[in-house]
Amino acid sequence: MEDQSFAEDFAEIMRDQDASGMSRRRILQSALAMGVAPLAASLGARGVLAADKPEVVVVNWGGLAVEVFQQAFADPYNAEGGNMVIDGSGPLNGKILTMVQANDVTWDICDAGVTTLADLGPKGALQPINYDIVDKSKVVDGMTYELGVANYFFSSVMAWDSDKVDGTPSPADFFDTKKYPGRRMIRKDSQAMLELALLADGVAPEDLYPLDVERAFAKFDSIRDDLLFWSSGSQSQSLLRDGECVMGFLWSTRANMLEKETAGRIKYTFDKGLLQPGLWVVPKNNPAGDEAFRAIASMQRPEEQVYVLEQMGNGPANPAAAEMVPEQLRSANPADPENRKVQATLNADWYIEHHRETYQAFLDRIVL
Repeated sequence: MEDQSFAEDFAEIMRDQDASGMSRRRILQSALAMGVAPLAASLGARGVLAADKPEVVVVNWGGLAVEVFQQAFADPYNAEGGNMVIDGSGPLNGKILTMVQANDVTWDICDAGVTTLADLGPKGALQPINYDIVDKSKVVDGMTYELGVANYFFSSVMAWDSDKVDGTPSPADFFDTKKYPGRRMIRKDSQAMLELALLADGVAPEDLYPLDVERAFAKFDSIRDDLLFWSSGSQSQSLLRDGECVMGFLWSTRANMLEKETAGRIKYTFDKGLLQPGLWVVPKNNPAGDEAFRAIASMQRPEEQVYVLEQMGNGPANPAAAEMVPEQLRSANPADPENRKVQATLNADWYIEHHRETYQAFLDRIVL
C-alpha cells in the first residue's frame, strides 16, 4: 500500500470538511469573503466544447478537490473550446503503471509528486513534458523536470505546543529533549524528514544536497526513544492536538489548521522548513496526446493558481501569482516570497536517483 501523499491528505481534509455540514459552503464561497472572485465569474462561463479537441482527463484525489479543480482549471479551459474532465479516483503510482503496461491508458494528466518521478520514471511509464507547449518561465526556477512540472507547492514544517514549549523553539530544539522534554513526531517517510533533521543540525539550505543520509539518521537516533510516527495528515494533527507530543514535523496545511482550531496553542514556523512541489505528470501513451500539454499550459495561468491557493492552501507554482495573492493569505502560503526565503527547497533530481533505497533504509533504521 502506498503511503498517503500530500495530495491525498488534501482530499481527506476536504472530505472531512464536506461531511461537517458547514465547511463545504465556506470552502467554495470563501473566495468572495476574501475578495477573490470565483473563476467562473472572472474568466467567463463554460463554453461550447470544440468537436475537434480530444477529451483531457485530469486525475486528482477526489472530494471537494474535484470541484475546486473544475472551477479553477476545467471551466476556464472548456470556456475556450477545450474538453477537460476532472476525475477524482486517485492517481496511485500502481494504477498508472498498470494502465501503461496493459496499453490501456485512460488518464491524461495526474496530480502527482516527486516520488512518482522516482518510481515510474525508470519504468518508462511517464511521457516527457513538452516544453515547446508548457512554458518554463511560468514555473518557479528549478521546478521543471523532464517527466513532470510543478503545479503547486506545499511545505513540511516544525510545529509545537506552546503550553509546553516557551517562546519560539529553534529547529535544533526539536532534538533537545533535555531543554524541552516530551515526545517528537515525524512522518513515516524519509522525504522531507531527512532534510529537516539536517537543517536542524546546522546544514545550510544551499548545502543540503546531496543529502548526508547517515548524518540525518544519526540525528534521529539521538532521540529515537522519544519519536512518534505519523502516516496520514489527520494522524499528525491528532498527535499534536491531543498532547501526545510537544513538537512535530508535518505539512504546513495541517499545522495551519491546528493553529486555528487550538486558538494558537499549537504554533508553527516556515523557518528551516522544506518547500516541496506537487507535479503534473502525463502517463505514457495518454489518449489526448499533446492536448494534455496544452491543458497544462492553460493551468499555468496565475489567477487559476491563486484560486486553488485560496480554496485549498496549495502555493502557486507561477511566480507571477505572488502579487495576486490576497494579503490575508500570504502568511500561510508556502510559496510566498517571504516564506520561501527561510526554507530550503526539495531537490527532485536527488530523489529520482536515491528515493527507493533511502526510503527503505529509513524504515529499517528509524521506524522499525
